[in-house]
Amino acid sequence: MDRTRIVVGYDGSDESRRAVDWAADEAGRTGAPLQIVHTYQVGWPAGGYYRPTAEESAAVRGRAERLAADAADAVRARGTGINVVATVVHAAPAATLLDIAHSGARLLVVGGHGAGGVADLLAGSVSQQVAMHARVPVVVVRGPGAPDGPVVAGVDGSPATGTALGLAFEAAAAAGAPLVAVRTYVPPAPSVLPLSAVEADERAALRASLAGWPEKYPSVGLEARLTAGRAAKVLIGLSRTARLVVVGSRGHGGFTGLLLGSVGQRLVQHAQCPVLVAHPNRASTFGTGDAFRL
Repeated sequence: MDRTRIVVGYDGSDESRRAVDWAADEAGRTGAPLQIVHTYQVGWPAGGYYRPTAEESAAVRGRAERLAADAADAVRARGTGINVVATVVHAAPAATLLDIAHSGARLLVVGGHGAGGVADLLAGSVSQQVAMHARVPVVVVRGPGAPDGPVVAGVDGSPATGTALGLAFEAAAAAGAPLVAVRTYVPPAPSVLPLSAVEADERAALRASLAGWPEKYPSVGLEARLTAGRAAKVLIGLSRTARLVVVGSRGHGGFTGLLLGSVGQRLVQHAQCPVLVAHPNRASTFGTGDAFRL
């Protein structure tokens, strides 16, 4: 089992090509093997009344294999020596990607949207399912990201905050980029609490979340930012000039719990740069220097 693999979903759409490009860049920087996964289905996805012939099934399988092979060949054509394999599976996309990623991948990458229809590997709903239920870090490539922009991390004090900050610091250190750690709050009505008291409490919470991280990553320029507003709106706005936005998920993985909060869901749908969803039970590689590079 290779625990350094990067797994990326591919369906032939422009969005999934960008996901493969992003994953290939990451594989090239880290030396990690890259596994391109394409799923396909024959006939109606819910069973339906039509049973395809053996010839029809073989033709669909052949097209799927060619599509995946072409994507792998495009990565090899970069000439960077990436160890890339293409995997074609006759199955539902989200469950397949999760099963493969959970067999030992370090990272799962998907596009923000797909080609549409039953062959769509990376429809928004599939991306959200993957981001919700994965037990490994997930990158949803919503856009290319600003090459000179900062890494932005959402900080809310939840159990996933430490995991998210670790990945964010790793990404910023590898890229030589600054890190903007953002905590948001909704100002109370003046008759309820003094705004100054609320801000003081929020700043203290932000400082507590960041304690110890600058010492682990002294090369990373850190900006701790407290912003009034809804977290999703603030982070989506920052994604316009960021190279990467990192947020934590909820829960412990698997299909038994909804792991992506409303902020993560909105980012996966609307951010304008890649979004990294960090899960709190991810095996820690903080401080190794090669866990995540951008």
